[in-house]
Amino acid sequence: MSKFKVLISDKMSPKGIEVFSRYPDIEVDVKVGMTPEELLSVIGEYDGLAIRSATKVTAEVVAAADRLKVVGRAGIGVDNIDIPAATARGIVVMNTPKGNTITTAEHTISMMLSLSRNIPQATASMKSGKWEKSRFMGKELFNKTLGIVGIGNIGTIVADRAQGLKMKVIAFDPYIAEERAANLDIELVSLEELFRRADYISVHTPMTKDTRHMINRESFAIMKDSVRIINCARGGIVKEDDLYEALRDGSVAGAAFDVFEQEPPSPDHPLFTLDNFICTPHLGASTDEAQVNVAVAVAEQIADYLCEGTIVNALNVPSVSAEVLKVIGPYLTLAEKMGRFYTQLCSGEHCGLSEVRIEYRGKVTGHDTKPITTALLKGLLTPMVGDMVNFVNAPSIARERGISVVEALTEEAGNFSSMILLVGRSGGQEYEISGALFGKVEPRIVKVNQFELDAIPEGHLLVVYAHDKPGVIGSIGSWLGQNGINIGRMQFGRDGVGGMSLSMVQIDGSIEAQVLDGLADLPNIVSVRELYL
Repeated sequence: MSKFKVLISDKMSPKGIEVFSRYPDIEVDVKVGMTPEELLSVIGEYDGLAIRSATKVTAEVVAAADRLKVVGRAGIGVDNIDIPAATARGIVVMNTPKGNTITTAEHTISMMLSLSRNIPQATASMKSGKWEKSRFMGKELFNKTLGIVGIGNIGTIVADRAQGLKMKVIAFDPYIAEERAANLDIELVSLEELFRRADYISVHTPMTKDTRHMINRESFAIMKDSVRIINCARGGIVKEDDLYEALRDGSVAGAAFDVFEQEPPSPDHPLFTLDNFICTPHLGASTDEAQVNVAVAVAEQIADYLCEGTIVNALNVPSVSAEVLKVIGPYLTLAEKMGRFYTQLCSGEHCGLSEVRIEYRGKVTGHDTKPITTALLKGLLTPMVGDMVNFVNAPSIARERGISVVEALTEEAGNFSSMILLVGRSGGQEYEISGALFGKVEPRIVKVNQFELDAIPEGHLLVVYAHDKPGVIGSIGSWLGQNGINIGRMQFGRDGVGGMSLSMVQIDGSIEAQVLDGLADLPNIVSVRELYL
């Protein structure tokens, strides 16, 4: 048998490269710094591809990769990989979600300390020959309140380290159970309360439509004038233009960023002109230990998959055989879509998800439902924690966040041959979503709470709750049309004549906030939510 060929196209620790030497059936080429054209010209020769953030695995690259079986990302983020294109070609996409959690958390604490004691500014002053002791008066962390936005893996470690510094930790995270937070000695609060009470605010959420610019001019108006803000998560969660104004006029005392909306940022970025702003060039994961960890992990994962068929930390396929995957694949797609749908629809409404009940009905009960449950959890958790979650760790992340998962099977499926029912519980409230397959392969959302409908869960969707009155559907279409928004599909359900209605409107792209707000202000509209599946 000929050897498997693996291409390493980005710089990574030699320790990771050494891993492949333990596998006699693998041959490795290291070609760092290739242009996109050069990558296209050689990718057809390889069975595996190991990358970091520099290499872009586009649909064009995937199409040219005739032999490629696996792409391994040494790190968490996979924005540089076209996962749908890879999935369509049967290419497994893996990442290494835990390799840099400690180092990113430590960098956050370092930034907070540096910001508090003016260390970068004092260093620059001394190196210029000055001794400005009175200029750099600092602040203690002791007894201060740290507000953490998002207490996933990294946020939890930051909280632990801050508690070691005798800080009080409060947090906003609409997806974590109160019991879990209490066990961590963290007080869960609303986002507005966090803004009002925190002396320091540290961001640890993924970038989504809900978190983009979630800290902005309106947020700064609520905060203490002495507040200091740290962002080592994702650029764009804090609106940079608004932050500049707040730092300049003194409504925010200081900020420390490791990430920016555009990377690298422009050398003339306004924030760089301010003494109360410090920054680093996306160094959160940049320690010797972390780089070794992710390089070794991705090499082992690629090698184990090519040589033994073992799948670890896969983002687009569960750990099942190809034969089983062929049978249950449509159910996996349906379940993951349902999970994403639930979390985006319920975000901000039902905080502190404590229980997920999944009921399998009809013919689907004849299959192993464990990987389907994992797919649903992956979809449910991805909007909460981003690329950290995959088909391997989804159940453990659910446990870590205090989410109880209950499965039930029944042969009765009503009007469908098979159906999956998702019931989420938080704060004593329940929210139900039902899904089914049409034609055995096409996923559909067939019920949302009491509303029956037939909606395709894909692309950009608007979910509109309204009073069932004449002209409501027409007003939705007219408003979107007036604002240049094209409707692809529209599904409608109601709980009774003159009662409440639910419309699911598929549109061609994302919608601007003012258009969304205008839609919500139309007569008889109760609420509007934008989802992306």
